[in-house]
Amino acid sequence: MAEKIRVLLAKPGLDGHDRGIKVIAAAFRDAGMEVIYTGLRQTPPMIVDAAIQEDVDAIGVSILSGAHMTLFPAILKEMKEKGAGDIILFGGGIVPDEEIKELEALGVAKVFTPGAPTEESIRFLREAVGKKKSDEKIM
Repeated sequence: MAEKIRVLLAKPGLDGHDRGIKVIAAAFRDAGMEVIYTGLRQTPPMIVDAAIQEDVDAIGVSILSGAHMTLFPAILKEMKEKGAGDIILFGGGIVPDEEIKELEALGVAKVFTPGAPTEESIRFLREAVGKKKSDEKIM
């Protein structure tokens, strides 16, 4: 049996809207993944420290506050500084298309916008983690 995908979900910053991330958490669990939800008002260091402690394959963040161009880069910087650059970072939120391209160029694996089907995020995570694990076996 294949290893379960371990994913940490978090709400960075001051955004208190957590319904969407709870829906994603339930969908990932229903899809057979192990989900660690850290809750609201997490800082980038808190998110990355939890991801390292939990030995996750991926970090998913939900940012609806408009602070995505600050929070995603701060999480990426924290990941690099703590040697966790191999963890997949993805997220969702209200992000303009041109800023999605910019975030993906920085190293965010995928940004989902409101209305994206949960099946799309499940498929993305399975494919991204599968590719990461097969790349690790090659090395």
